[in-house]
Amino acid sequence: MKTRDVITLFLCGDVMTGRGIDQVLPHPSDPMLYESYVKDARGYVRIAEKANGPISKPVSYSYIWGDALDELERVAPDVRIVNLETSVTTSDDYWRAKGINYRMHPKNVPCLTAAHIDLCVLANNHVLDWGYPGLIDTLETLQQAGLKTAGAGRDLTEAEAPAILEIGEKRRVIVFSFGSPTSGVLPSWAASEDRPGVNLLHDFSADSVRAIGEKVSEVNRQGDIVVLSIHWGGNWGYRIPAGEIEFAHSLIDNAGIDLIHGHSSHHVKGIEVYKGKPILYGCGDFLNDYEGIGGYEEFRGDLSLMYFVSMDPSNGRLAGLEMTPTQTRNFRVHRASSLDAQWLRNTLNREGAAFGTLLDVTEDDRLRIEVESIADSC
Repeated sequence: MKTRDVITLFLCGDVMTGRGIDQVLPHPSDPMLYESYVKDARGYVRIAEKANGPISKPVSYSYIWGDALDELERVAPDVRIVNLETSVTTSDDYWRAKGINYRMHPKNVPCLTAAHIDLCVLANNHVLDWGYPGLIDTLETLQQAGLKTAGAGRDLTEAEAPAILEIGEKRRVIVFSFGSPTSGVLPSWAASEDRPGVNLLHDFSADSVRAIGEKVSEVNRQGDIVVLSIHWGGNWGYRIPAGEIEFAHSLIDNAGIDLIHGHSSHHVKGIEVYKGKPILYGCGDFLNDYEGIGGYEEFRGDLSLMYFVSMDPSNGRLAGLEMTPTQTRNFRVHRASSLDAQWLRNTLNREGAAFGTLLDVTEDDRLRIEVESIADSC
């Protein structure tokens, strides 16, 4: 995939290793839940098994990644970034204002290192599900495991700080992580000078763009690729609000952002390449415990994509975008079928038409954007 001096990033949507998935790993948490529908996390395991067959428990730490491990080895991306949407804690201090609380036992963190993840962005609507103690546990557990974090912290300074991923001696990927209330992040979760929390993006205004640009200018240097990872928007629906589009464009025009990594929707959304810079408006859920739960079937939330984004550090522009279609079954990532790859291609072409984004399916059922044709139109 790498044909010249490029930086390749692996990005995906929400990785939700709490609740049902946590229960099949070697060290399940206390399964008690405080939901109106399910009171025991093992209930989600039973629902999934009813839909797709038994899961032999406990599974190995690498089990959940399934076919994704071969894809990661094949592409060998320079950095691997996921939105980790769960608290990693033994805390019982669940957030009572929420109806759903995701938790993974800290001893199950090897399920992340098994895929050699470099960075977990945390500015989302589940990282504080088990209170401030749960957030502190999450930060400490991930950092002790050698995983970088961004988007949440023990105070505002830590929550706002970007993650800096060094590639060799000269190249860097800088990642800022934000959570928007439009995705369900509670305003009360915002970090402050004396309180832990998330890096909350209050609005999509010009002032917000200006503030982000100032943060970028403090760390950015020639040859860096600057990523803004953002949890925004609702769970279902393909429509991308005009405010999100305008904000994304302004981040590229005025704040020095090279790549926007959007997530929150439970299904993949449209892709735009704006002035040579990729905008992934919604990467969908990559791993979750929703198998067998009815509703919204038309969105095919079981399907997702591994986004391999190659960026040219000489100009900060897209050099290549290849996506591997996947399907979650038995709490495990599988390569999607040819028919499902075609469905994803058709869906993304429909949703990307307004942006002039056209995907092709390769002979091996991967999706690609023709960067040359996009470059001609930029």
